[in-house]
Amino acid sequence: MTDKHALIQPDKGQAAIAIHLVDKDGLEAFRKGLTAPQRAALAAQKFGADSFQSAIVPDGDDWFVVSGVADAANLSSWCMAKLAETLPAGTYRRAESEPGPSMHGWVTGQYRFERYRKDDKAEGPRVLLTKDAKSIAPALAEALAVNLVRDLVNTPAEDMGPAQIEAEAEALAKACGGIVLITRGDLLEREFPMVHMVGRAAAREAAPRMIEMEWGDPKHPRLAIIGKGVTFDSGGLDLKPGSGMLLMKKDMGGAAHALALARLVTQAGLKVRLHLLLPAAENSISGNAYRPGDVLRSRSGLSVEITNTDAEGRLLLGDALFRAGEENPELIVDFATLTGAARSALGPDLPALFTRRDATAQALLEAGLAHDDPCWRLPLHDGYREWLKSDIADLMNSHANAFAGASVAALFLDRFVPDGADWAHFDTFAWRPTAKPGRPKGGDALGLRAAWHMLQAKYA
Repeated sequence: MTDKHALIQPDKGQAAIAIHLVDKDGLEAFRKGLTAPQRAALAAQKFGADSFQSAIVPDGDDWFVVSGVADAANLSSWCMAKLAETLPAGTYRRAESEPGPSMHGWVTGQYRFERYRKDDKAEGPRVLLTKDAKSIAPALAEALAVNLVRDLVNTPAEDMGPAQIEAEAEALAKACGGIVLITRGDLLEREFPMVHMVGRAAAREAAPRMIEMEWGDPKHPRLAIIGKGVTFDSGGLDLKPGSGMLLMKKDMGGAAHALALARLVTQAGLKVRLHLLLPAAENSISGNAYRPGDVLRSRSGLSVEITNTDAEGRLLLGDALFRAGEENPELIVDFATLTGAARSALGPDLPALFTRRDATAQALLEAGLAHDDPCWRLPLHDGYREWLKSDIADLMNSHANAFAGASVAALFLDRFVPDGADWAHFDTFAWRPTAKPGRPKGGDALGLRAAWHMLQAKYA
């Protein structure tokens, strides 16, 4: 991959190709400042300042770039991303002002997943200059966190099992000075019985585990970040069809988001006592796979009747949420690729957000809108709790009707969160089915930047 640390550099007056960002309202004024041949060049390329439209304009022995944007005074993260994907390798600067938020898309637009195949035709790097040197490090950190999610999600289950998620947590702890605790084997069965049950059918090398990391000053407020780490989801004995398994390498996308968010928190030195929890398991099939009709005992003591072995992610999160609650955190944030119902309701671009407190939801929604990572709140509707009632256990893991699947799954999780705790749950897709500027097809971070900027505002 391209060295992302080189993609944004301080502007010290070095030679660079100018990029002019022009919206439709400013197009005529911009044209008036050009020479006749330059205006002819724009006309020949039919440049109308549409978003992501660009043109190359001669300037003596050199050239510059003109690119259309929706609003030149209020740039988005993505307004220069297509340029970063298509311009020749070289060094560039925005002509009128600083690139601001567009630095994010400039870096993420040059992302390539090349673990298994190199793109010999890829050009790069395209370097962007800024005089705002202090903005470079946080912009790079955020873009690299997004790219970390992409790398982890894009990696197939053969190379991204529970052991590899554990290795990622160990690497993070080494980098930030955190402490890692791994629970597996017989101890996992006793301490986190639902995590153990979901993963016990997997091969030995993919054995389930609970991965925890602690970081930060114990005197600071406790923040729990949790990520669902189902490294492959066959559906268990309620087997998915082949088409349904095709993307199930991404079912650890919640863990990828949690790792990336934890890295941002530690790199920025937020004033929190961080508790990262990654329940990791492969939902596989063998003679000892858990079955429909089984009743599991959870860490919380609640008994859970299994009505669908393909509703396994909520079981992992149930144990993790209760473990997080034992430490009385000020805030719990979890990420999970939890339900197809959330995708049916909101499509692939919008993570479903569930919170108990309106203020927490509002802070996350506003942070998402401000940083081009929109989320959509769905309800924790009390009226649907009865759908999780079981005749033989405290609750069942999947309701019988086809209604409100994302909300009912969130209500299941809610049973394992301490009463009164501030909690936010992201039901995220972690995948982009079609490419957009700055956002290639494949694994992606959805909800990460919203959560990060909310935490920054709360704990910086």
